[in-house]
Amino acid sequence: MFDKPLLSLGNWPIVVICAGMLAAAIIDWWKFKVPNKLTFPLIISGWMLGLANDLGLEAGEGGTGAALFGTFLGFILLLPVYAIGGMGAGDVKMTMGFGSWIGAFYGLATGADIIFWAFCAGVIVGGVIGLGMILARGQFKENADHLKEIVGDMFQSNGLGEIAEKADARRPRWHRLPYGVPLCIGFLGYLMYIHNFNF
Repeated sequence: MFDKPLLSLGNWPIVVICAGMLAAAIIDWWKFKVPNKLTFPLIISGWMLGLANDLGLEAGEGGTGAALFGTFLGFILLLPVYAIGGMGAGDVKMTMGFGSWIGAFYGLATGADIIFWAFCAGVIVGGVIGLGMILARGQFKENADHLKEIVGDMFQSNGLGEIAEKADARRPRWHRLPYGVPLCIGFLGYLMYIHNFNF
């Protein structure tokens, strides 16, 4: 599958998830929210692709187990960032949808590697965009104070629930970044990389 162009007919599941990720990023940029009517169908259809592969479709290397694991991995990777208020629930579900399709298409081991490294790429892109926003606005003290509060909450709170409550209370003071955008750039960029930029 890596020898085929990324957006080829033989890699049609990748075309589907790329389109889904682009749609999620555009909506997040526009409305600061990724809707459930997009994320849940992505998640469930990834599971259905895995099931279809189990039944002999052969539209990928993974089955139901790989699709479910990819969904779970997408959830676990973003849970800490969501808990501290760094992104919304829609971004988490968007990554779960990506994970379900990647697991179903590439299989368990390769799919897990792709999900993890694509997530890392998305975090790096998000960091660069966030740093650019900080530099453009010049509110260094406010951003340093926010960071201090976040780190303090991580060590002084009783569990993720309390951390999330404190993050929600701070949210109106933040300059928001639609995190679906850097996640999409990271995910699609990493897919292009592993396919040697062969479209």
